Amino acid sequence: MHGEYKVPGGKLVVADLDVTDGYLADVRISGDFFLEPDTALDTINQALCGLPADSSEAVLTAAVEGALDAGVSMYGISPEAVAVVVRRAVDGGAAS
Repeated sequence: MHGEYKVPGGKLVVADLDVTDGYLADVRISGDFFLEPDTALDTINQALCGLPADSSEAVLTAAVEGALDAGVSMYGISPEAVAVVVRRAVDGGAAS
């Protein structure tokens, strides 16, 4: 599944993922944003894997926020943007 979201005033965020038995699997977030440290992207992907595919944007946002420590800097992206793009991917690219 694939979804895209252009953050207002920010960057493009892309989600590619699978749904297995009703759960998010093999989540891959990408785009033209920046994260410091770079390893934060793996942390985001791992935080989303295993969540129910019907998770709300609020649940997805909380999962991303909970996985990242205070030392992570996000440029052109936010936990909310990640949640939107994951919902779009699951919902077939439709706007949330």
